[in-house]
Amino acid sequence: MGQTDYDLLIEMGFDPERATLALKKTGGLQDALTWLEKSEETSIEQLKGSADQPLNPGSPSIPTGSGGDDYDGDEKPEIPGTAASIKCSECGKLFSDAVRAEYHATRTQHTEFEESTEIIQPLTEEEKVAKLRELREKLAEKRVVQAQKDREEAKKNELIRRKKGQESEKIKEELKKKEQLKEVEKRKREKQEEIAAKERVRQQIKETQEARRRRAEKEKAAREGKTVEEPAGTVLEPVAPRTTAAHSETRLQLRFPTSQPPLIRTFPVETTLFEVAQAVKEERGFDVSSFTMTFPRKIYQQGIDFGMTLKEAGMVPSCALLVN
Repeated sequence: MGQTDYDLLIEMGFDPERATLALKKTGGLQDALTWLEKSEETSIEQLKGSADQPLNPGSPSIPTGSGGDDYDGDEKPEIPGTAASIKCSECGKLFSDAVRAEYHATRTQHTEFEESTEIIQPLTEEEKVAKLRELREKLAEKRVVQAQKDREEAKKNELIRRKKGQESEKIKEELKKKEQLKEVEKRKREKQEEIAAKERVRQQIKETQEARRRRAEKEKAAREGKTVEEPAGTVLEPVAPRTTAAHSETRLQLRFPTSQPPLIRTFPVETTLFEVAQAVKEERGFDVSSFTMTFPRKIYQQGIDFGMTLKEAGMVPSCALLVN
């Protein structure tokens, strides 16, 4: 017993369910191969859903038993006619009825047809094997072409992804550099302000020492009955007041009486001492009763001075406080 159409389809590597649907829908090996080729990208669930739909034998564009939209007049075996057939004068193909001829004309744009006494014969075993080989080669070529397209598409997508990644990294690097420059400028400004504050303190100390020296000389001269004249041209310039209007933040160094390390924080100049005390409690768990400014020495008590802002307390742009 020879191989059935189903056996041949399975031998060619088709899925058993698809092979069964193809034979059920088309009724022949040739049509089944064409149907399988054109429906290879359709899921088996969709094919099963359409398998029971009857074909419309009265359709002007779909011949009976042709397998619906999968019909190909160039490749389908013709049912032998009783006496005559229709022949395409341009390519010599035979058709068993006018519907098949019209479908061929639609596909090829051929317009010359004639009646023929030739009977359409079914394919021989040798022709069937050759046709199977031809279709198998077409399927293999189609898969190769599709695989090449998929590789090219994947390559394009990868290039696009890399380009977007590089642009994103470049933007991140630029933002990071800007932040670093801003931080450097901020530290430089704070350093300059700290140096200026120290210079003002040194100037105040120098003036205080000079005033004490002159006062001591006057007192000594008074005891000895002498008169001390002020040296000409030694008028001390007044110390420039400490300006805070140009600063929006102040840097505090908060020192604790315990072994804890100092807490260094930056606050807006409008922050009150009460808010600073709350920040110390949140970060170190220390209940603040007072702050002591080291120079000039001054104590700020809770309930009395904690309503003052850092700007009002003269702690701008930086200050060191003892926490009690």
